[in-house]
Amino acid sequence: MKIAILSPFYPYRGGLAQLNARLYTELSKRNEVKAFTFTTLYPDLLFPGKTQYVGEGDPVTVIDSERVLSSINPFTYIKTAKHINKYAPDLLIIPYWMSFMAPAYGTVCRFVNKRTKVVALVHNAISHERTLIEKPLAKYFLGRCDAFIVMSEPVKKDLQRLIKNANILLQPHPIYDHYAERTDKASACRKLGIRDDRKTLLFFGLIRDYKGLDILIEAMAALNNSYQLIIAGESYGSFDKYTEQINQSPLKDNIIVFEQYIPDDMVTTLFSAADVLVLPYRAATQSGVVALAYQLELPMIATNVGALGSTVETSATGIVVPSPTPESIADEIKDYFSNSNKIPLFQANLKKEKVRLSWDNFTRSIESFFSQL
Repeated sequence: MKIAILSPFYPYRGGLAQLNARLYTELSKRNEVKAFTFTTLYPDLLFPGKTQYVGEGDPVTVIDSERVLSSINPFTYIKTAKHINKYAPDLLIIPYWMSFMAPAYGTVCRFVNKRTKVVALVHNAISHERTLIEKPLAKYFLGRCDAFIVMSEPVKKDLQRLIKNANILLQPHPIYDHYAERTDKASACRKLGIRDDRKTLLFFGLIRDYKGLDILIEAMAALNNSYQLIIAGESYGSFDKYTEQINQSPLKDNIIVFEQYIPDDMVTTLFSAADVLVLPYRAATQSGVVALAYQLELPMIATNVGALGSTVETSATGIVVPSPTPESIADEIKDYFSNSNKIPLFQANLKKEKVRLSWDNFTRSIESFFSQL
């Protein structure tokens, strides 16, 4: 099969670019694949983080891609469609995660040859931080797609509300398998410059309001000095409110902050230093951080929102918090460590999930889906 993928690739950084690179690599084993990417993804003025690009020395999978699409330049929309048409793929895959991309993506699809089937890999049909124009923009792009791949039931339901009778494949998020295996806790803690004799909680990933970091910081006040929290990730927005909250916490000296983009080699160190990953989200569809926890075999404490709670509960890879409140989270953290006999079971199930959610299983399932289009 001849496949085109239009999405962020190198030199863009982050989980989405990593996922796309892995998808490209796997599909290339049995198909002819070509990558198309952006000249401009986000305008610098609108980008909430520090940089969109891979830094010098960052380990990265470099995909040979054609940089042609600017999200903010309509002249490139038709140009991109022409480049894709010249390649003449049987299939065009477009990962979709936010409505900002919908005008560009929708216009590209409008001018792509009708013989090319368009499949959207939908991370979020409706974003967690939605606006009034979100649904019309999403429909503009999604309404031009022939089929869809989603990775969680909540995303499937959101998509079905937008696109009636949509042809959808639900295939769970594959693991991120390019990270080194975990090392021992003591050496990882030494590397980070933190104590290794405390029960260590990890909050990992992009810091946005819906992820509930403020709830977790507040929950720390209900814990004793035997606990410590590592906060690791770049804040999309000001981190000042979290700094103020930490400074007011009775356990402020036990809260360690790495407010930065986390390079790949540091990811393994952070997960090795932690005893448990805490996901105190207010809202969620699926989470790439969960896939990372599977790969690095770190049990989770997750709130029962979106697909988070059901994912952790079904796989028995951690504890589900009934509601995203400081009291509930603190109670479940205490329960996790007081019932340590459950931890070996969580770890055994994490190993099983690594096999079930392999990239080989993911790509073979979607290839079978593609063949039916």
